[in-house]
Amino acid sequence: MKLSICIPVYNGADTIGQLVDKLQEIFSGRDFEVVMTNDGSRDNSSEVCQSIVKKYGNVRFVDLRRNYGEHNAVMCCLNYCTGDYAAIIDDDLQNPPEEILKLVEEAEKGYDVVYAKYHKKKHSLFRNLGSKINDILATWLIGKPKNLYLCSFKLINRALINEIIKYKGPFPYIDGLILRATNSYSSVFVEHKSREAGKSNYTLGKLIHLCLSMFVNFSIKPMRFMMGLGAFVIMLSIAMAVYFIIDKILHPEIESGWTSIVALILFFGGLQTVFLGLIGEYIGKNYLDQNGTPQFTVKNTYGIPVNEEQSK
Repeated sequence: MKLSICIPVYNGADTIGQLVDKLQEIFSGRDFEVVMTNDGSRDNSSEVCQSIVKKYGNVRFVDLRRNYGEHNAVMCCLNYCTGDYAAIIDDDLQNPPEEILKLVEEAEKGYDVVYAKYHKKKHSLFRNLGSKINDILATWLIGKPKNLYLCSFKLINRALINEIIKYKGPFPYIDGLILRATNSYSSVFVEHKSREAGKSNYTLGKLIHLCLSMFVNFSIKPMRFMMGLGAFVIMLSIAMAVYFIIDKILHPEIESGWTSIVALILFFGGLQTVFLGLIGEYIGKNYLDQNGTPQFTVKNTYGIPVNEEQSK
């Protein structure tokens, strides 16, 4: 069995070298490779990764032209990995690399994907809250089983990798691609450490982008929700109209107020704006997809045979 360890790198110059060194120690004597993708880092991650390739013969490195996002970088890794299994791990050392062995042991029972789960996560309160929101939305939008925690640290087999990389759209969501291709999954508890260097790259903007990827690319439930909300508002409006008519007949001396009218106008105007924005998001993403927007563009590759690179 050959194992590929896929690492999306973003501003990880301080930690990526330590991570690869530990991987070489842990998996010494095994058939494995390390595949790194530099996702447009603003530090000297590219130079550090190039030096790692020179140091170890089983390391591959793909340098992207700009930042595309974590899921696009993972897709790049999966396109360039050659193992029977691929372990996806972040570059910040919060997931101890030796825990990959637990994922491999579980996957050998016949599962297509094995997710890591934690007794206690050492992330910030904001990131833990974002993960919780992502978990709730994934359960509703893409049918994620409630007992499954979606984690960026996971292991997938070659058959599932081949299904995932068939997706060529510009806005991949790895867990969505996994769950629509298989229901053979498992999870194991692993250790989670505090961040050793640098700061988290997890931001509100990235959380919103991830949610929109689920909304638009992997589910039509938001459209159905808006349609149901529109039907509810129509029925509520009819009920209110009937109430005001009856109230006016019974109490003709009461003057009609403009406050309720303004409130209703603002409410319906806001509802229509949200609905139109949602439609625009669907149309815009579809346009970018049909327009051939790439998942990623490669600047340079290192440690990858020329014949294999030409076949990409």
